[in-house]
Amino acid sequence: MGIKTILVSQPEPAQGKNPYVQLAEKAKLKIDFRSFIHVEGVDVQEFRKERIQLNEYSAIILTSRNAIDHYFRVAKEMRFTVPDDMKYFCVSEAVAFYLQTYVVYRKRKIFHGKQTFSDLVDVLKKHKKEKFLVPCSNIQNGSIPAILEKEGVEFKNATLYKTVCSDLSDLTDVKYDMLVFYSPSGIESLFKNFPKFKQNNTKIACFGTTTAKAAIEAGLKLDVHAPQPGAPSMTMAIESFIKANK
Repeated sequence: MGIKTILVSQPEPAQGKNPYVQLAEKAKLKIDFRSFIHVEGVDVQEFRKERIQLNEYSAIILTSRNAIDHYFRVAKEMRFTVPDDMKYFCVSEAVAFYLQTYVVYRKRKIFHGKQTFSDLVDVLKKHKKEKFLVPCSNIQNGSIPAILEKEGVEFKNATLYKTVCSDLSDLTDVKYDMLVFYSPSGIESLFKNFPKFKQNNTKIACFGTTTAKAAIEAGLKLDVHAPQPGAPSMTMAIESFIKANK
């Protein structure tokens, strides 16, 4: 059976940055997007249980826009005025630019890496005297604290938001030839929403090692896995699979 319909378990990419549009046109596919997970902020009462005093930290490590949004949300709700001399260390330039939503960019001490957290390490090494706060979710990438500990950086994780499963009940009777996942949380959401899900002829595509591992551990047959040599992106891997299974 050929692939004609695909459900991507993420929000639809921004206009002009959606490689799935080209894939759909080229392979004559119907591709839908639906986020299987979403982010919710941790309320202040719950955050207080972590016994973290925001005024004790001179620097913040920011790994995403969510981290920025929820740090400033919690600061506002706790009536904490973020000092002008706070130092911001961002995983990428894009994340750093997003700070403009909350601060006057050119008047703040803002540093950033290239794209990955490892890129930021060299910058952090030059500021080891700082006491860092790391706003994160309930499913933080374990490599981040491991890297900071290895480099002797004084830091504290602050769980300010959490990733939760979305309600997908409206998809009960909707069938797709392929489901595409980008995180283990997406796999979790699939089975939380549909405990009796049977893969049958549905193809499963996963991006990343941890996502693929979660799919296999959940009893799913993995049909497409990216990145791979010659197929660094999910859309390229799907296209290769479709061509090979015509």
